[in-house]
Amino acid sequence: MYQYDVIDQRIVDERVRQFRDQTNRFLSGELSEDEFRPLRLQNGLYIQRHAPMLRVAIPYGVLSTRQLRMLAFIARRYDRGFGHFSTRQNIQYNWPKLEDVPDILEHLATVQMHAIQTSGNCVRNVTTDHFAGVAQDEIVDPLVWAELLRQWSTFHPEFAFLPRKFKIAIVGADNDRAATLVHDIGIQAVRSESGEIGFRIIVGGGLGRTPIIGHVVREFLPWRHLLTYLDAILRVYNRYGRRDNKYKARIKILVKERSPAEFREAVEAEWKHLEDGPGTLVAEEVARVEARFVRPAYRELPAIDAAHEHRLRAEPAYGRWVSRNVHAHQQDGYCAVSVSLKQHGLPPGDATAEHMDAVADLADRFSFGEVRVTHEQNLVLPHVELRLLAELWGELKALRLATPNIGLLTNIIACPGGDFCSLANAVSIPVAEAIQARFDDLDYLHDIGELDLNISGCMNSCGHHHVGHIGILGVDKGGEEWYQISIGGRQGSDAALGKVIGPSFARAQVPDVIEQLVHVYLAHRESEVERFVDVVRRLGVEPFKEAVYANAD
Repeated sequence: MYQYDVIDQRIVDERVRQFRDQTNRFLSGELSEDEFRPLRLQNGLYIQRHAPMLRVAIPYGVLSTRQLRMLAFIARRYDRGFGHFSTRQNIQYNWPKLEDVPDILEHLATVQMHAIQTSGNCVRNVTTDHFAGVAQDEIVDPLVWAELLRQWSTFHPEFAFLPRKFKIAIVGADNDRAATLVHDIGIQAVRSESGEIGFRIIVGGGLGRTPIIGHVVREFLPWRHLLTYLDAILRVYNRYGRRDNKYKARIKILVKERSPAEFREAVEAEWKHLEDGPGTLVAEEVARVEARFVRPAYRELPAIDAAHEHRLRAEPAYGRWVSRNVHAHQQDGYCAVSVSLKQHGLPPGDATAEHMDAVADLADRFSFGEVRVTHEQNLVLPHVELRLLAELWGELKALRLATPNIGLLTNIIACPGGDFCSLANAVSIPVAEAIQARFDDLDYLHDIGELDLNISGCMNSCGHHHVGHIGILGVDKGGEEWYQISIGGRQGSDAALGKVIGPSFARAQVPDVIEQLVHVYLAHRESEVERFVDVVRRLGVEPFKEAVYANAD
């Protein structure tokens, strides 16, 4: 976990003082709504359907237990006892009072947290693989590079008022667990034939109203040039990006209209002014940032724990949880554990203050005081000893946090939707709850196998519905809520956008439609290891479409 230095702390403390003054001036009438709007947005504060919404940054998804307990305290004191973990690895509070927000930010600053650049037309919170630093397929630990990107992008004077919001994801492994292909900039660590570490640079991806898979503009960029090359990309975007139409302002539109080849040429030309300049990284700077991370003091343990292996064979429920929620680790004798926030009865991604406190306690006992937030809206304990795994399982079961559904249909990704968001066309949470209720049978879920289901309440795609194996989009038809269904989307190294199967459905029909899609899949799969998305890729949309609409008629 990264530890602030004096400069980091001064930045967040001064930002709190600035925003307290700005808020007081707004509440006293000295600032108009138009004057206050950009100031609040720069501090993560939105005006939603019922109340302000505060989005708090969790840089690259890493939390200490002290920080998680502070998030629980804020939920309890300033909200309604819960927070919502988002697909950006942040947390959102839906009920704070405007006059309390400066106090919330002051509390956050005491634990090295803030809401800086979680909104506005700037570089947003940099995201990465939730298994960063522990994944066995890792080329480099992306946490250090994500922190370098955080420091580079925070208050960058050239990029504080971009044409539109800007999102960056970085992954340090071959397996793209950070969805880099659907970000404004995606960065993937690669190794040259000579063994040199560098990065593949992807530009122009994104979801929302115009979903696009990103384009590789550099197959190999030596690590020392990372920041100057990103400077060049953002300069080109800042210069040529549309500012007259917010729907055409994202970099993906610029790349599409100019063509990836022409955009790359413009970036390369800009980079010639920056290459080997003052922004070029040196080993000493990377080492400085690395030194600010506190790493776990792992014990020397055997790779296999006999008691754990015995329990796997003896207890099917434990084995099922291990198969879905426990992940391999670089260090012998350790594993990473996913804590599902998709238990039946709670909105996907929500965590109560009590659950946050309880997970913090477990992280102190079992995971060196560290917790990760995933872009699938779950939590991870990244450093658990195998010999203690069964004990942890028991504790999680008692908290109803041991749902063995990671990668399964009920591990639903969903935005808050129309229950909170003023932009939404339809609710997301009741739809997710209805689907979870329909597929509550764990045996049936495991028979279905891997299936990602994503729900967005509007075209902004905060639920990433475009890349769900099944995607659900809320749409407005004559003032009523309807839902459009797409299938075949996927994220990762072979990311693809789902295809809409046909006309939209009323809310009450959605669980039936999902069940019919699953029935078609089960009838056509050639083996138990062939996933839903693989069958869609092999057969196309038509068999699913025919069955669904025949059944609907």
